[in-house]
Amino acid sequence: MGARREATDEEIKVLASTLRMRILRVCLHEPRTNKEIAGILGRDPASTLHHVRRLVDTGFLATQEERRGTRGSREIPYLATRKSWTLSTPVGDRVLLDTFLEEAGQVGVDELHTSRLGLRLSPQRWAEFQERLTDLLDEYAADPSDPSGQAWSVFLALHPDPNQR
Repeated sequence: MGARREATDEEIKVLASTLRMRILRVCLHEPRTNKEIAGILGRDPASTLHHVRRLVDTGFLATQEERRGTRGSREIPYLATRKSWTLSTPVGDRVLLDTFLEEAGQVGVDELHTSRLGLRLSPQRWAEFQERLTDLLDEYAADPSDPSGQAWSVFLALHPDPNQR
């Protein structure tokens, strides 16, 4: 994939919410109803429905075939479209970092795999490094979800080292 389309102002607004980013992750591998989403995130279904509708309206979530729930209630499941992976959003936005911190805070330390690396690269090697990372992430993002596999989240941050200026 490599190059990403610039997000529109509306798409940027919709993605500027840690709750919406988490809703996308909840619906990434399997369709979830608003009630299921709210339960997983520990939120009130009425408040999550507003966010779900915004994500549907902008193409980040897709409604799936209606199904019958308990006692014959009508349920509409939602599935993430992976559209957010195809967009470039403004640098400096903390939503991804804040979302990562929220989610990482819910995982045991023994389950959080982290690493930190300092590099000093020429502009050419830096560009090559970024391209190879993007290609690797795109390769795995294109793989279909394995229903028998474990769901993983990857957060990657690259920044100039303020300690080496």
